[in-house]
Amino acid sequence: MTRGLRILSTALITAGLVVLADVGLTLLWQEPVSSVYASIRQNEAEDELDELRSSYPSPAELEAIATVEGSAAKARILARRFEPRVRAREAIGRIVAPRMDLNAVVVEGTDTATLQKGPGHYPETPLPGEGGTTAIAGHRTTYLAPFRHIDRMEKGDEVTLEMPYATFAYRVERTDIVDPGEVDVIRKVDHERLVLTACHPLYSAAERYIVFARLERILIFDASRGGRWPGN
Repeated sequence: MTRGLRILSTALITAGLVVLADVGLTLLWQEPVSSVYASIRQNEAEDELDELRSSYPSPAELEAIATVEGSAAKARILARRFEPRVRAREAIGRIVAPRMDLNAVVVEGTDTATLQKGPGHYPETPLPGEGGTTAIAGHRTTYLAPFRHIDRMEKGDEVTLEMPYATFAYRVERTDIVDPGEVDVIRKVDHERLVLTACHPLYSAAERYIVFARLERILIFDASRGGRWPGN
């Protein structure tokens, strides 16, 4: 074998090993290249959320709920006043789901670029506290794969959304697998709920895995307690 052929052979073998390593990491964990990029974008989202939490609720918002009775009523007012601050592709809150090993900043939107940054809130659905169905989508194999373990979710599991104005705790009622075009899953219902969506099965977009969770309790922000949580 000539020196040139040996070099070419070595290069091809090396490239093949790199591809196999990438496939192996994706199968066992998540796609590594996109994860590095998503980690940078998620850190940006963390900074955006910190900035939001430092400015909201403002004294004006606290005054608006000062005489309002009940966590749900306070949350509704704060959510509606928070809505004008929401910007596409920017942070709006945090989602925590222990069963999914999930703790990530949620951003506004579900387009391709937005979901590279973190789990995304469907803009056509209300914010937590506004009533109806709040829906969030996330990747399972790329861009940090925040919803990789969505299929672990079981009835009774808790999912928490930490918004700048309140924390919303939901309890899983059921899961389902539907066609990608089944938009009815995010319809408004007669109670406040959270819907999580992700592609299914892994490495395929043939179907959608859906988690339905019902709102169980609300903790309202209270600036008078020396810390952010809780206050009702």
